[in-house]
Amino acid sequence: MAGEEERKRVLVVGSSGYLGQQLLMASSAADRLDPHVVFNCVAMSVPRACEMDPPAAMATNVPSSLVNWLLSFGNDDALLIHLSTDQVYEGVKSFYKEEDETVPVNMYGKSKVAAEKLIVEKCSNYAILRSSIIYGPQTISPVAKSLPVQWMDGVLSQGQQVEFFNDEFRCPANVKDMVDVILSLTKTWLSDVKKVQVLLNVGGPDRVSRLQMAESVAVVHGYNPSIIKSVSTSSVNRGVASPPDISMDITKLT
Repeated sequence: MAGEEERKRVLVVGSSGYLGQQLLMASSAADRLDPHVVFNCVAMSVPRACEMDPPAAMATNVPSSLVNWLLSFGNDDALLIHLSTDQVYEGVKSFYKEEDETVPVNMYGKSKVAAEKLIVEKCSNYAILRSSIIYGPQTISPVAKSLPVQWMDGVLSQGQQVEFFNDEFRCPANVKDMVDVILSLTKTWLSDVKKVQVLLNVGGPDRVSRLQMAESVAVVHGYNPSIIKSVSTSSVNRGVASPPDISMDITKLT
């Protein structure tokens, strides 16, 4: 109808992944041509896999083709919401702020820093979200990658002793909270239609180790806590460097 507001077009890139499926369920995906908002959830996110194949990590995690495609429409009005990671930080202190220097210790983090730099240099309307571990219920179409709480539940349910790191800290984020942040950014931009350049840490309020996460899962499901063995990250060779403490300051979210 004449005078009716144009329906906004949303594109979810990486919609078969965990966060991507949650976004699809929470938003109405429309025409994929010349979108108003793009959610980029594509990632090669297993650090060891990135370490074994750096070219693939860079090709997957640095969205050059997506950015060039968006720019090909002749305007830079589309809002690009890009999912980054807490692994851009070095991990030598607690509660990193967005302004802190990015010193990634592995190829996964390096590829995500390269992605952030590309977006900042070439795009004029973007939100980069540095996400911690994302947890929550399994999706309708189960994702291949192990979800943290489900994996812990599975191994603890077997009743055998399991090792968990006591000296590696993150700020796990509930997937519903992640979706709420993304949709809030989208709705704010669609109502104001003012270009934004936003960089945000997105995580939960608590700094926890994998050991503490496992202990919480054991309490909720009634598993014997004695099967949980506390170990240091130095006791295991994972084939890839891992930042010990990448807990994040999330005050900018409030």
